[in-house]
Amino acid sequence: MSHRSLALLGALLLSTGLVACSSSDGTSGGTSDAGGRTALDVWLMRDSVSAAFQKDFETGFEKAHPEIDVRIQIQEWDGIGEKVTAALASNDAPDVIEVGNTQVAQYAQSGGLTDFTAKVAELGGDSWLKGLAEPGAYQGKQYGIPYYAANRVVVYRTDLFAKAGVDARSIKTREQWIAATEKLNTKGTQGIYLPGQNWYVLSGFVWDEGGDLAVRTGDAWKGGLDSPEALRAMAFYKRLQALGRGPKDSDEAQPPQAEVMAKGRIAQIIAAPGGANVVTQNNPALEGKLGFFPIPGKTASTPGAVFTGGSDLVVPVVAAHQDEAFTFIRELTGDAWQKKLALAMSYVPNRTTLAGAVASDPGAAAMAVGAANGHATPNTPQWAAVEAKNPVKDYMTAVLTGGDAKTEAARASEYITTTLNSGS
Repeated sequence: MSHRSLALLGALLLSTGLVACSSSDGTSGGTSDAGGRTALDVWLMRDSVSAAFQKDFETGFEKAHPEIDVRIQIQEWDGIGEKVTAALASNDAPDVIEVGNTQVAQYAQSGGLTDFTAKVAELGGDSWLKGLAEPGAYQGKQYGIPYYAANRVVVYRTDLFAKAGVDARSIKTREQWIAATEKLNTKGTQGIYLPGQNWYVLSGFVWDEGGDLAVRTGDAWKGGLDSPEALRAMAFYKRLQALGRGPKDSDEAQPPQAEVMAKGRIAQIIAAPGGANVVTQNNPALEGKLGFFPIPGKTASTPGAVFTGGSDLVVPVVAAHQDEAFTFIRELTGDAWQKKLALAMSYVPNRTTLAGAVASDPGAAAMAVGAANGHATPNTPQWAAVEAKNPVKDYMTAVLTGGDAKTEAARASEYITTTLNSGS
């Protein structure tokens, strides 16, 4: 996931305001402390863990592994790409680095990451979330180890649903969702607030239809927005978006959709569960009036596909303490600490077998259902260049304002094709 996108998603998830604190000044290096222990330098990202969880983990880890002195350094998302790239090219890199799941490919392309393919079974890789594991691999090798996940759900007004006689628990398919949203869309209420450029939501509908943003054949990529599957997805997005008054020419951050929901009678938004806390912070009168359900799928048996945001853990090839780094990763991504992390941060654990760990958290539980059908953007270092211009957003606005879907999709797909193949 791009650092901007993850930062936006993380800002919604981490509504408690807990911020991890650095245990050092941000420099790496050093091999041992005064007691002769191995000093393990770790970079984790701002807000990926709370101060309380960080302290708990460090204490527990060092009790189990007294020979290792963990030194976690909190990094900022802004500018992290350049910092990681420089670290991988240096002789003084940290031992473990947290990176956005869709960033792994660009770092692996340089040859700067340790290959963990032989360790996948030991790390429980058979049940990893696909949306974390797949972008953590590059050219058939596993470089990124799934750390935690987050994805979008439907955040809804329980009072407005009750008034309209809609039971959220009965909404299992996309057609049921449309019918319920039509019923909610009365004079004084928007059935849903869906901005015209929420391309992550569109991507989920594309995957639901069996399509993708781009497909690879051999060494070449081809944009996929003009496929029959993707065109069906855009048609559904247009139907859903019309059941509210969301702007057709901006995304969920402009204006912040949770703040919009706080100000008006909006029955639903599609957001990370933490968005509910942003709503109540802006309108305390809505406290206790917000609920969650997974984005519905085409059939009741499968939840709607979602873009899986989150992070992987990587180890630089030049890291001085490879064995200790693996020990750290094995602990933090193992069952015991994954359960604790999920509860502490309202994350989805890194494997499907741990979904029950968040059953007591309604928002995280809804996320976990969707995460089982999670996906990622095309696994290529060049995808970052596509997002930089993001023709998907322009395409969506063009269609929603009357443009011909096939024509506009072909134009956007051509840009994606050219951009993805420019680095090959």
